Amino acid sequence: MRVLIALGGNAILQRGQKGTASEQRDNVQKTVDQIVRMIRAGHEVVVTHGNGPQVGAILIQNELGSSSVPAMPMDICGAESQGLIGYMFCQSIHNTLCAEGVEGHEPACLVTRVEVDPADPAFANPTKPVGPFYSEEAARKRMAATGETWIDDAGRGWRRVVPSPDPKSIVEADVINALLEKGFTVVASGGGGIPVIRKGNGTWEGVEAVIDKDLAGERLAAAVNADLLVILTDVPKVAINYNTPDQKWLDTLTLSEMEELEKKGHFKAGSMGPKVNSALRFVRNGGQRAIIASLEEALEAIDGKKGTQIVKN
Repeated sequence: MRVLIALGGNAILQRGQKGTASEQRDNVQKTVDQIVRMIRAGHEVVVTHGNGPQVGAILIQNELGSSSVPAMPMDICGAESQGLIGYMFCQSIHNTLCAEGVEGHEPACLVTRVEVDPADPAFANPTKPVGPFYSEEAARKRMAATGETWIDDAGRGWRRVVPSPDPKSIVEADVINALLEKGFTVVASGGGGIPVIRKGNGTWEGVEAVIDKDLAGERLAAAVNADLLVILTDVPKVAINYNTPDQKWLDTLTLSEMEELEKKGHFKAGSMGPKVNSALRFVRNGGQRAIIASLEEALEAIDGKKGTQIVKN
């Protein structure tokens, strides 16, 4: 089967780690071990991933170095993060395939643009915190000078917030499909992709925004006609009444059953909500099956033995 693997941030950087290159390489290797298991089982794999800590670090580096070199806008910072993470995945996938004697399936990382609608309501209501923390005084000076939006982030300091528009399409879809047809293992649309809008003359323009990586993963899955969307995270399954005495792990549910639970507000916007929304969109739009599972149980989840499975009615 053609499987779209959407990786959470823990696949690259664990909680409490500093984010050194060696830490991230080690985490990527553990993830790649699971990806190569899928390839050896006969699956065609497309990989997408988060980039929150990495693009955050790039934004901080831009801020600290801005007195010496010009800071880059968010779309370029997103492209940088796609390149550095994609490089780590390609290096690790190639080396692991080589070590295990698996021929073909060579990795290719594609810096990917994702189309958003300039009329998306998100542009009028920025909500996604990005970059370093500042004092209220410094934040208000930035707002006055640049027109940016900054908020008090849970008492930890002030942070800039940017829009998080809904993804419409994968700009490089044809290129990705061409690579897949040639047998490559493609890493694409990292961090939700670089948000771009189409101008009236048909050209593209990058915008200051962040696309949810799980929703962009669903768009990528649809673009490559994936049989399965597999969202890997740091919990074994989706739960209702999470972290309460009434917590219940979910096994296999139909689309309508999961939609009903979503309507009841079981899945919060800051945690499982986007993952469930992405999974529901995939099945609703014709996907065979969507899975939310832990990284360590990925292959077993594909086989239907682990994770939360969302199937058609």
